[in-house]
Amino acid sequence: MSKPVYITADSTCDLSAALRERFDIRIIPLNITLGEENFPDDGTFTPEHMYQRYQKDGILPQTSAPGVQEFIDFFRPYVESGAEVVHLSISAELSNTANTARLAAAELAAEHGQCVYPVDSRMLSTGVGLLAIEGAECRDRGMGAAEIAARLEGLTDKVETSFVLDTLEFMRKGGRCSNFAALGANLLKLKPALEMKNGKLGVYKKYRGNIEHVYKQYITERLAGKQVRPGHVFITQSGGVDQAVLDELEALVRNTIAVEEVHHTFAGCTVSTHCGPRTLGILFLDV
Repeated sequence: MSKPVYITADSTCDLSAALRERFDIRIIPLNITLGEENFPDDGTFTPEHMYQRYQKDGILPQTSAPGVQEFIDFFRPYVESGAEVVHLSISAELSNTANTARLAAAELAAEHGQCVYPVDSRMLSTGVGLLAIEGAECRDRGMGAAEIAARLEGLTDKVETSFVLDTLEFMRKGGRCSNFAALGANLLKLKPALEMKNGKLGVYKKYRGNIEHVYKQYITERLAGKQVRPGHVFITQSGGVDQAVLDELEALVRNTIAVEEVHHTFAGCTVSTHCGPRTLGILFLDV
């Protein structure tokens, strides 16, 4: 008799509470440090709080992975109940979260046999979330943990994860771009677009103009000529985008491709602290 399977992910998957409940995906939060204060990245401290604090004192939070013992404590109840776990992490190129999860899985394996299957998503934000949902749907079709993990590892290069930024201020503040580059982008009103390739995040294009117009151009170009899996497409933003604009963008997506569900989600603090407000991405799986 096959064991029950739990799908878990770290909080950078940016799935809404409704989607986590619907697909029964369990989350371990990363840690947020702001001055002397510490918060779990579980919605307790929101991007809106972060932006307000930044406007007040000019300080951005630091984020860190859970420790090995935190992962063990997270996995243990599922393992001791006789279940197996498939766990998805943010790309190992961006954080040591994936490696820490692997170390915890190895410690539990020494005690219980292999029961936790860690998967490096090679993605971030709802690019991780897309794989978590795929894992949940595979689980619900009766697939075992090892088979699900292998399938998800084979899909990492099918995930399209990209974003367009309204400002480089937060990347400059976090040391991910120079003052000169940020100043030049602001003067020229450039809106950089970033994408995940080979587990790394890099600029692939620079747009110019009003951000609402840029969103439409960016989405149109990202979907052009793509064979998109129709089940789930995400429009993920970091706050500050008007609902009317989001409605227009969803209509654009639905008029461009055949899609069953368009999910609107917010990036959590781990992602938003680097990209700032009004960042928006369209994320999907290729056929």
